[in-house]
Amino acid sequence: MEPINNRSFGRALAYWITTTAAAIAFAVPGVGDITRAPHFAEDMARLGYPPFFILILGTWKLLGAAAILAPGLPRLKEWAYAGMIFDLTGAAVTRAFVGDGVVSVLIPLLISVVVFSSWALRPRARRLTQPLKVAA
Repeated sequence: MEPINNRSFGRALAYWITTTAAAIAFAVPGVGDITRAPHFAEDMARLGYPPFFILILGTWKLLGAAAILAPGLPRLKEWAYAGMIFDLTGAAVTRAFVGDGVVSVLIPLLISVVVFSSWALRPRARRLTQPLKVAA
């Protein structure tokens, strides 16, 4: 176990701030999607997504938020972070495609910076130690 110093404390604090923010940024809309809250359902329809997609997306958002907060499960965390980046970049592209304003396009990109920061700051215990071995 490493001794605690200001640098490691600062890194741990930054990790937990970005991870908590990322989890909230996915859990809140995940609940809104699953409950088909009018604001979320109307926005998804305006963006051109079919009604069933909101339930799928909401479920994955909640699972991703839980995965990055849970102890252990480093491979699942990698997939969750990747899914979050796919979701956010897809949201930015979709919003640009339908003609939403610059702010609406930038918001998911800024959240993706928070998600990437959480991933980059994660402690060793939350990282993959061995790459996945595939049988030849």
